[in-house]
Amino acid sequence: MDPAAGPIAAFAVGLRELRQEAGAPAYRAMASRVHFSAATLAQAAAGDRLPTLPVTLAYVEACDGDTDDWRRRWQEAFSAAREHNARGTAAAPYRGLARFEAADRAHFFGRAALVERLAALVEEHRLVIVVGASGSGKSSLIRAGLVPLLDSARVLTPGACPEPPPPHGVVVVDQFEEIFTLCQDPAVRQAFVAGLLAAERLVLAVRADFFGRCAEHPELAGAATLLVGPMGPAELREAITKPAAAAGLIVQRELTARILAEVTGEPGGLPLMSHALLETWRRHHGKALTVDAYEAAGGIHGAVARTAEDLYAGLTPEQRERLRHLMLRLVTPGEAGANDTRRPVARAELATADAAQLLDRLAEARLITLDDHTADLAHEALLTAWPRLRGWVEEDRERLRLHRRLTEAAYGWQEHERDPSALYRGLRLATARDLLDVPLTRLERD
Repeated sequence: MDPAAGPIAAFAVGLRELRQEAGAPAYRAMASRVHFSAATLAQAAAGDRLPTLPVTLAYVEACDGDTDDWRRRWQEAFSAAREHNARGTAAAPYRGLARFEAADRAHFFGRAALVERLAALVEEHRLVIVVGASGSGKSSLIRAGLVPLLDSARVLTPGACPEPPPPHGVVVVDQFEEIFTLCQDPAVRQAFVAGLLAAERLVLAVRADFFGRCAEHPELAGAATLLVGPMGPAELREAITKPAAAAGLIVQRELTARILAEVTGEPGGLPLMSHALLETWRRHHGKALTVDAYEAAGGIHGAVARTAEDLYAGLTPEQRERLRHLMLRLVTPGEAGANDTRRPVARAELATADAAQLLDRLAEARLITLDDHTADLAHEALLTAWPRLRGWVEEDRERLRLHRRLTEAAYGWQEHERDPSALYRGLRLATARDLLDVPLTRLERD
């Protein structure tokens, strides 16, 4: 095998050399020392695909190798394999957990009829609300479907301190539910909505479980609404096969049929499907996306967790703990039975040891999105699709709520020029002391 053929081949050659240095033990003998079959260990050094980290470490242990060194080598090979595959194609044809943007419209398929209906509503009505469950594709619909059809449109998300844009042209507000999940000041919320209603035309995209709260603003009552439901089989087939075709690839018929069977009727299944297809594409060889590559990626219900766990496994114990605290800062726990939501965070709030490196690795794995100032979960589907993160949230739910309130209070104290009257006292201060073992920002500690 030629190690110059790529990072996976080079990694396989390294494993083979390690086995030779150990006296070339039989795979059956290696299997007797670790909890993996002889066939699995043999496949690890075949060079067809990068083995998982647990398999790699078992192989190394069976050869009396340095597991810490091979943990590092595996992480390097994992990153290099992604880059190597990306260079072989101009761009990934699937977006993974991330939403489609206007620039991705060439790969946005399956929603042509819905885009047409939405465009007609925007032309006929001054105010349109797009409603759908998390993972239904609302953001992609408005950004990659609607916005390219408009002469001028401003697209924004509210955030914790929303400010309305100038009222000219069409204003499109994605994730409108953030005025309820992130903005804690009713006066700011009301001023934002009033400013939005000054726009010539207004389009709001809101999660279905927050649509009822729009009634808190009666001026939204007359809006035309568009419900974004699940894709039908024909639409799903387009979303699966046409992005690959645009990249000069084909999707194996058996794979298309399998994904259709697994996704049809799955609530919020689109981001999971897109991520599974992205990871399948990263593992493909030649011109076809195959069932084998799909299974290696983890499939619809396992690809997100596998990506996240591969990243987690490559960290030191100290980095894992810092990752836990970092990820929890990106979550707003639901109140009164509401679902948990993602929380866009200023990167300055995450400026702890190893934070920049961890953020880069999370972004490379497409688990989060980064810009110059903000970090955010790539999609709320991550909150349920990654069991480890879900467990962290459940374990620390009450402390998370307390921490979110402390963070908001700290920002409010700063906005009021550090007015002493805004500081925690008495019971609130005593309760906040429970957070002393959680990494706090300097502002929160002050």
